[in-house]
Amino acid sequence: MPISAVDSITPAFEHTKQQLFRPFGFSQWTRLALVGLFAGEMSSGGGCNFSYPTHGTTTHRNLIAVAPPNWELLAPLLVIAIITVPVIWLLLIYVNSRMRFVLFDSVIAKKCELGRMWRQRREPAFQYFVWQILLILATIAGTAVLLGVPALAAFLLGWFTAPKQHLVPLILTGILVFFVFMLWIVVSLIVQVFTKDFVVPQMALENISAIEGWRRLWVMMGSEKGSYAGYGGMKFILTIGAGIMIGILAIIAIVILLIPFGGLGFLGVLAGKAAGLTWNVFTITAAIVAGSMFLLIVFYAVSLISVPVIVFFPAYAIYFFAGRYPQLARLVPLPQPLPYSPPAAPPPIPPAPEPIG
Repeated sequence: MPISAVDSITPAFEHTKQQLFRPFGFSQWTRLALVGLFAGEMSSGGGCNFSYPTHGTTTHRNLIAVAPPNWELLAPLLVIAIITVPVIWLLLIYVNSRMRFVLFDSVIAKKCELGRMWRQRREPAFQYFVWQILLILATIAGTAVLLGVPALAAFLLGWFTAPKQHLVPLILTGILVFFVFMLWIVVSLIVQVFTKDFVVPQMALENISAIEGWRRLWVMMGSEKGSYAGYGGMKFILTIGAGIMIGILAIIAIVILLIPFGGLGFLGVLAGKAAGLTWNVFTITAAIVAGSMFLLIVFYAVSLISVPVIVFFPAYAIYFFAGRYPQLARLVPLPQPLPYSPPAAPPPIPPAPEPIG
């Protein structure tokens, strides 16, 4: 019997506790952290900031005047980057596709056997890999059309050459394009999330294509629009809560790790100054290696903290979808509703005493 998005939370929590703490093992947590990282299930807040520090205009001009770019050296690097970046991008998508099925099997089995699970599901994982590429390209193409067509139309109409004379249509068009673009992004995210939550189980258990899985899912969603909408809304709320929780725990872990490593680093700097060491190739390399080791330890700690989230969200999708997909229901125990028992009848009212006299 299908259960609602709210009722799916309890069995998903219980499943997470059983898989991670009964029994508890660091090796299992490490493997799940690795799988969750490459499967894109690890929650992270804020992202990474790769922006360069800002400088004044004068500084930039001086740098350009003193050291102009050497295009003879930069050209080969650009060619290498143009070739290697797409290759690395495709490789990461392929690993993500394989790890998505490894994570699904790990949650179903309540145990992560990385080697064995990596070797199986190759065909559906490759189909999912192709689907992800097509989805990314479609998202990019749709974004280009949504942003490029209005911009081209405004340019041909001369709105950009005299913006003050066309301020009202520019503002109204910008507002319309913004909301349509945001709707496009939301739809793309929903397709991505529902594919990994509801289409991947069908691909894994029946070896069907993503398109066939979506055709079946579309029929299911048509008969239960409210249930799937409730699932999407509840997962959005749970994701925000999990991101806040993981962010707080990650900050605490980083602060705890900074105490010993920061102390060791400070003592190392003092010892280097006492020994008369200066910043050279050797000391800079040693500092980079030490910093990289610290970042790896921090990353490992944050990954371990995220393991409950990595297990909970696939389990949440599985328990919600199992009641609507019989092949999946055979693999997971669905919570049974309590039998209905009618309320007990009230005791009979004793008869009123006869009047005296």
